[in-house]
Amino acid sequence: MKTAVVGATGMVGQTMIKVLEERNFPITELIPAASERSVGKEVMFKGKAVKVVSVLDAVEARPEFAIFSAGASTSRDWAPEFARNGTVVIDNSSFWRMDKNVPLIVPEINSHVIKKGDRIIANPNCSTIQMVMALAPLHRKYRIKRLVVATYQSVTGTGVKAVQQMENERLGIKGEMAYAHPIDKNCFPHGGSFQPDGYTTEEQKLIDETRKILEDQTILVTATVVRIPVVGGHSEAVNIEFENDFDLDEARKLISEFPGVVVYDNPAASEYPMPLMAHNRDEVFVGRIRRDLSREKCLNIWIVSDNIRKGAATNAVQIAEYMSANKLY
Repeated sequence: MKTAVVGATGMVGQTMIKVLEERNFPITELIPAASERSVGKEVMFKGKAVKVVSVLDAVEARPEFAIFSAGASTSRDWAPEFARNGTVVIDNSSFWRMDKNVPLIVPEINSHVIKKGDRIIANPNCSTIQMVMALAPLHRKYRIKRLVVATYQSVTGTGVKAVQQMENERLGIKGEMAYAHPIDKNCFPHGGSFQPDGYTTEEQKLIDETRKILEDQTILVTATVVRIPVVGGHSEAVNIEFENDFDLDEARKLISEFPGVVVYDNPAASEYPMPLMAHNRDEVFVGRIRRDLSREKCLNIWIVSDNIRKGAATNAVQIAEYMSANKLY
């Protein structure tokens, strides 16, 4: 099975290649593709150096799968070209997510919506993925009415330039700025670009994608995205209002039994999820599970996950695994 990784030299693309290797995805040939300036560079896969090719060369190789992490404009222009050649595209950009004809998939939750013949599959936003992993079992049991979300997002969500900016600031080096402000010893309520209504595009993704993945357009969502100076993963404080009341122990059990989710919740022993423990792991960690004492039928939870792994690369590879196992390519 030939598999292309488009954006192979980027932070997420490199992790996609690593995850494909770790999970023993049945690849007969890896085709790393990137922009023209990266053509001819090499990436390592299973102990061997593989040369990076152009996106056009990758299209013409007719791989079974093409996993994209190269930005919305690249996905807009090239995903249909791969699809026309019979390749299944799994796209990590925002471009296709809200297209009514494109499935938006977290495999543990809604893989059932993928149909044979689907040629473009969207990978959700990293913050959305980790949140819905914790919410899905609760929604099925109690029906979510409203979500109030505050995210605390790693600089890795912005990319290599943001990580470099933070490291430069820590070393007292003046360098290229990925953000409008210093990030080390700072945080700012700005992720994505601001819309006319005052919300950012990152906040809008949490609203729109959550509804699509959970298959319920009635869920009310309000969100504030905050960027913080860490690299290990994204954190989220989520307040959930249900249609039906819940038993706290049962809610905790539902979360803990959901595939890919780990409940780590013993505040008396200072045990709760943090980016440091999520870094380089695929699980979604949930803690601080407690009733909202100010309002009926409301629950507070804290969610942490590595945004580059489950929030991007691992989720994309899991989609490919599901489609491969079920002959949906």
